[in-house]
Amino acid sequence: MIRYGAAALLAVLALPASTVTGQSIEQATAIAGPPAATPQRLSLGPLPRPTGKRIALFDGRTLDGWTPWLGYDDPALTYRSDPGRAPIGTGRRAGDFAVRRIDGGGAIRIEGRTWGSLVHRADLRDYHLRLQYRWGPQRWAPRTDQPPNNGLLYHTHGRPGTVFGTWQPSVEFEIMKGATGMAVVVGSDVRARTTVTADPSLIAPHLRFRVGGRRIDMINGTPTWNVEAATDAERPIGEWNTLDLYVVGDRAVHVVNGTPVAAVEDLATIAPDGSRRPLTHGHIQLQSEGAETWFRAITVEPIRSLPAIIVGGG
Repeated sequence: MIRYGAAALLAVLALPASTVTGQSIEQATAIAGPPAATPQRLSLGPLPRPTGKRIALFDGRTLDGWTPWLGYDDPALTYRSDPGRAPIGTGRRAGDFAVRRIDGGGAIRIEGRTWGSLVHRADLRDYHLRLQYRWGPQRWAPRTDQPPNNGLLYHTHGRPGTVFGTWQPSVEFEIMKGATGMAVVVGSDVRARTTVTADPSLIAPHLRFRVGGRRIDMINGTPTWNVEAATDAERPIGEWNTLDLYVVGDRAVHVVNGTPVAAVEDLATIAPDGSRRPLTHGHIQLQSEGAETWFRAITVEPIRSLPAIIVGGG
């Protein structure tokens, strides 16, 4: 696992300093309990049987079915309270998102220079999504000296650009070197619950997914806004990685190269009256966030249950 200094993580995730640096390991321990003595070795139990046909969300040749949305022409404006200009929106630029051939087949190339996402038109629920991704060599300001960062956002809902003018509210299956599979709530109205342990080897919020750990609420803008993956299961840069996302209702399991690394439940949105409403369906987004990334073999099939996560030993 890559360990970031506070300044580096602020640059990678572009969070307010108070969110990241304001939490100590003592505070994390108060939230999550004492750090676990040993890491967990996790594996998947029996996989759910698909209840219908597998469907390709990417045909290998075109971006049919995908809609782009771009944030600001200068990504450094993304997290400012008043960027002083409107996001680019659907007026895509040549090269931001394109289909190119790589390693003998077609793949979606996300350039990464302008932040935003490709949003698929399908409103998905109760599914197993699989895709492959690999990093390209290009990095763009303001993250040229940071680990490559991207994401698979699911249960996407609401208006384009609701979140910092750049993304839609959703739950994130983080794709970031050293942290792929991290769970993140994207948007002020999105909630999730998971189980964690405190981990002093991490930068704040010092929280790592752990089966049987302390149950927490994930809330954007608080010390529980994200939870690190149980382990780093990503392959070296230049190799293809396989992600499996299993979603049933308001629960999900994140799997990286066959290893389960996170699970979330009680996915919800918070209504204006403060009530919690289950978040059980939505679109997916493939992020563009500063690093050239390739995606291919994106498929989805219906399921009715989630795979179990088995603890193989400490």
